[in-house]
Amino acid sequence: MSALSSRLPAFPWDKLEPYKATAAAHPDGIVDLSVGTPVDPVPPVVREALAAAADSPGYPTVWGTPGLRDAISGWCERRLGAREVAHTHVLPVVGSKELVAWLPTQLGLGAGDRVAYPRLAYPTYEVGARLCGAEPVVYDDPTELDPEGLRLLWLNSPSNPTGQVIGADELARIVAWAREHGVLIASDECYFELGWEAEPVSVLHPDVCGGTYEGLIAVHSLSKRSNLAGYRAAFIAGDAAVLGELLQIRKHGGMMTAAPVQAAVVAALGDDAHVTEQRERYLARRAALRTALEAHGFRIEHSEASLYLWATRDEPCWDTVAHLAELGILVAPGDFYGVAGERFVRVALTATDERVAAAVKRLGEQ
Repeated sequence: MSALSSRLPAFPWDKLEPYKATAAAHPDGIVDLSVGTPVDPVPPVVREALAAAADSPGYPTVWGTPGLRDAISGWCERRLGAREVAHTHVLPVVGSKELVAWLPTQLGLGAGDRVAYPRLAYPTYEVGARLCGAEPVVYDDPTELDPEGLRLLWLNSPSNPTGQVIGADELARIVAWAREHGVLIASDECYFELGWEAEPVSVLHPDVCGGTYEGLIAVHSLSKRSNLAGYRAAFIAGDAAVLGELLQIRKHGGMMTAAPVQAAVVAALGDDAHVTEQRERYLARRAALRTALEAHGFRIEHSEASLYLWATRDEPCWDTVAHLAELGILVAPGDFYGVAGERFVRVALTATDERVAAAVKRLGEQ
């Protein structure tokens, strides 16, 4: 085993391949609800902006065009309720997963430093810590962590995989604790636009941060809200001092968002209509799948936001995966996201209406 691979956890999705083969053998084909990848069209306003900027022969800048920075700042103020978001408070990134994986390295973390993330969490938080040689630490309540050596604290609201939302008062309590101990917070808010039974709150909201972005980074993506996963379009906002250092590092690394994508992001952030339309699609799929799963004997926990239903039949998650695979339905086992998920599965809403209807029909026939 190479030195690099020994630092990283096993890639979990490889374990799902046999179940995917079983589901694919269903006479009516597979219904893949395992991965949260968009399947709906890219909004026309975004495609038009991308095409209009296609003749971009020169290098783009890492910081993005002034128009892009205006769009990000304006969206943060309008949608997150943040105040006085200057260009120094924003930075485009090449998709949020890249940022999550490499943020600890770009912050200069390494051996002797600790990176904390929720006990049930997106696996890339752990990967990012391991890539730089820092110690990954899980938590239930971050304010109960030992702050010694803790350099970076990941929050994730709405949560992947559970869909749980952290309220404003709780966020404010965590922010106060982190500031007291000099811990940088990175708040992954990539599902912010997809609140169903709870309204997500950003760490940049004044009720949470007290009107200052010191020690805070909010991570946002256009993959889910605008179906732009293929564009690798995301940004961070927050502490100007931290973002300024990241900007210099990313300049040296050539981490540039493609110029046509920058233009597409401006269009996407300036148009709320397509977000409303996409939310309606997901809401209808969510209602259909939730009803069918509950009738099939599942219990849904949390799931008040995001693109997933966090479901259990009170059995080992791989038994549930196998059961659904026999119906031609593929879901993600909960232990992909931590040991605490070993009796749950994550069911994504990212399938076409036709495939969701097929899943609902199969669940109802058993």
